[in-house]
Amino acid sequence: MDTKAIVQHPAELKPPPRPRLVKLLPSNIGGPLIGLVLLVLVFSFSSEFFFSLRNGLNILDQVTVLGILAIGMTAVIVIGGIDLSVGSVLAFSMMMLGWLYQDQAVPLGFAIPISIASGMLAGLVSGGLITYAKLPPFIATLTMMSVARGLANILTEGRQIVGYPDWFTSLATVRHFGFLSATVGLFLVMLVVAWVFLRFRAGGRNLYAMGGSPEVARLSGIKVRAITLWVYAISGALAGIAAVTLAARLDSSQPSAGLSLELDAIAAVVIGGASLSGGVGSIGGTLVGVLIIGVLRNGLNLLGVSPFIQQVVIGVVIALAVTIDTLRRRSSTAR
Repeated sequence: MDTKAIVQHPAELKPPPRPRLVKLLPSNIGGPLIGLVLLVLVFSFSSEFFFSLRNGLNILDQVTVLGILAIGMTAVIVIGGIDLSVGSVLAFSMMMLGWLYQDQAVPLGFAIPISIASGMLAGLVSGGLITYAKLPPFIATLTMMSVARGLANILTEGRQIVGYPDWFTSLATVRHFGFLSATVGLFLVMLVVAWVFLRFRAGGRNLYAMGGSPEVARLSGIKVRAITLWVYAISGALAGIAAVTLAARLDSSQPSAGLSLELDAIAAVVIGGASLSGGVGSIGGTLVGVLIIGVLRNGLNLLGVSPFIQQVVIGVVIALAVTIDTLRRRSSTAR
């Protein structure tokens, strides 16, 4: 038998080339994107108020804080880590902002960068526990979650701080060009910067290499320890920026802020196609995941669904996303 007749050339086994526009999108973003479109369609028919410009802007405002946290979480998960502390670090930075401004009479223009730096310091501590103390990321960030939440309450003995200058709150309430607030604009700029870094810069490729195999990355000359440290530091700094954004929106600082936001951030990244085992993830997918959670919460609120039931629904969505990720990895291993 002529084996040439049945053996295909390797080139013939390759999938057809993707269109140039599609190449800009990660290959694993299709499913989440379809899910987002279906959610929009379902809620558009379920509520007369959902598919409106006002509600769309409301969704953008609602997902800004989560989206900023999810950008940092994307980098953490890409390198194969996890950060359970971002919600508590947000609360700590938020209370640091209010404590400095009202209790210590520090000008708000100075209190803002200090509060962001405090979040970055918390991230550095988490990164140090992982890289130098050799603690698993789960344990290190769980420790920081408890410490940061405690510090958030210690700063003001558990009381909230209310009342910021009008110029500060207007960052989240005044819409420029009729639709874009300064905080939403900041979120969009950060998305673009993070997307360019992960997709086109050597530093971004190093993160994926570390997630694929830290040891191979180290042998290739990548400074795994230093990069891990700074990834967690940036995640903490982004939690600080999210804290400032939330304080501007609420016109207050609350020690209870950010509860369970770390789970929502992880969920958004995983729903967007990232793998908890590392090496896979994208900013585009994270954006879709953030919008899915935002649309889901907004639509359920419009339908009058209880917040407790909403938590159940979000939990089910997380379980489905992780299950799909597991099945996808098993399929890739089998091939």
